[in-house]
This record gives sequence, structure tokens and C-alpha cells, in this order.
Amino acid sequence: MSQLGLYYIGGLLTHLPSLCAFTNPSTNSYRRLVPGYEAPTKAFFATANRTAAIRIPGYIRSPKKMAIEYRVPDATANPYLAIAAILLAGLDGINNRLEPGLPAEVNDTSKLQSRSQVIPATLNEALNALRSDYRYLTEPGVFSEAVIRKWLDLKMVEVEAIARHPHPWEFNIYYGC
Repeated sequence: MSQLGLYYIGGLLTHLPSLCAFTNPSTNSYRRLVPGYEAPTKAFFATANRTAAIRIPGYIRSPKKMAIEYRVPDATANPYLAIAAILLAGLDGINNRLEPGLPAEVNDTSKLQSRSQVIPATLNEALNALRSDYRYLTEPGVFSEAVIRKWLDLKMVEVEAIARHPHPWEFNIYYGC
């Protein structure tokens, strides 16, 4: 991986919690981001590791064909907003020379447990991360602060609406319906 590519990965990992507000924009998005489902739960990168937030496919051996997979987003994301945010996070990594650290070994993720930040577990956590980390989106002029505020407002309406309404499974658990 080139140094430029590593800086790009560094930007993605640095901004991953706030990126989730765009790449995982529904309350349901976080149901798959739990341990045990080959979905990422920690912000790290590795080769051929399906639990890594950023995966370098193990079958690619040529540096000229090297690629990365950003494995956090889901299908509820608006592709225009999500891709723009992902690109801006990576560019921020390049511009600020953000080092991602060493890639995790395929079978040894114990070392990365202490150095990796946890991926948000809820949409509310992702929105809180976006509130404190959005300059990389606004400084290049792609997103305005008004757009960020509006997105936060709209998504908080969804979070609060879901929180106020019981899920049918709760009725099943508590009332045996």
C-alpha cells in the first residue's frame, strides 16, 4: 500500500464514527454491526479480515492493483451523501497525513482491541460523533454547516420516534402475544 493510500485509510479511521451518520443513517443500520456476524465493530484495517472496518482483499498481491473495501456502510445510505463524506474523510487523511497505524494480523485482533475506537452502536451515537467532528466535511465547501445541522435534526426526529414506540417483539417478550 502506498503512503498516500495509508493516509487515506487514516482519514477514514479517524472520522469513522461521524461518517456513520451518513453511511449508516437508520436506526436499523446498527443491528448488523455487532460482534459475531463478520461485520465490523472496531475501527481498524487488515488484509483478508472480514471484521475489519477497512479490508484489503487477501487475493490482491500486486501493489498496482491494491484496493480497499470500506465495510461499514449499509444499503440505507444515500449514496451521494455517503460517498461524498467518505471521500472527504480520506482526503482529510491525505491533507493532514493521518497515519492509520499498522494493519491488524489476519488471526490476531487482540492487539488492536486497545488501539481501535469502537464503531457507534446506535444512530444516536453516530449523530453525536457528527456533532463534534464535521469540519472535514465543511472546510472544502462540499457540505455546509446548514446541511449538517438539517441532517442532524432530521435524523434525531427518527431516533426519537423509534425510541417512543415499542417494537412488536417487545410485546411478544412481555405479553406473549
